[in-house]
Amino acid sequence: MRSRLCMACARLRLGIGGVLLLVLFASCVTKDRQHRVVVSVADQAMDVYYRQHQVARYQISTSKFCLGDAPGSCGTPLGRLEIAKKIGAGAPLGTVFKDRKPTGEILKPDTPGRDPIVSRILWLKGLEPGNRNAYGRCIYIHGTPEERNIGRPASYGCIRMRSRDVAHLFRTVGVGAEVDVMPGPLPDPNLRRTPTPTAAAQASVALSRATDRIPER
Repeated sequence: MRSRLCMACARLRLGIGGVLLLVLFASCVTKDRQHRVVVSVADQAMDVYYRQHQVARYQISTSKFCLGDAPGSCGTPLGRLEIAKKIGAGAPLGTVFKDRKPTGEILKPDTPGRDPIVSRILWLKGLEPGNRNAYGRCIYIHGTPEERNIGRPASYGCIRMRSRDVAHLFRTVGVGAEVDVMPGPLPDPNLRRTPTPTAAAQASVALSRATDRIPER
């Protein structure tokens, strides 16, 4: 009887130790504090910054219904959020996701009659009282096959992007990167301006390549 109790205690200690190791490992994962994403509902566009330098600009689509975070509203939440999870690394562009899992189907842009989530998913978590429901509502930045509607409100609350654009964003920013969604225009109203490549942009690309080698959660 005593030996059985000792074995049970050993298993318990191993279990607790394993849990502690997992918690320690999770706490050591470095969040991306170098990149910041700014989304403008007015411009239907997104700027990406590496530190204080703009490194990319994309057209996007926010909710066609409203702005807000109420459950069931289909609204796009405003305010400060962060990327909580990244899903879809290495998947072919156009890969269809259901419940955040690839179905095996691949769609071309503007496939008639189809409007699923495709290519990549960046799951957002709200950091303010006004967007605290975002994660539970499954608000994502994600690819859409309805690329013809990019540049105007067309989503059910998420932030939609062209597949090639969301794949590039996915490579650039890491988990923990801040996402600011604002109703007004972007700081630079010239939406056609292409940022000139800089040392900061090159450093951002190098960081994104390093991020690709870190397992996603």
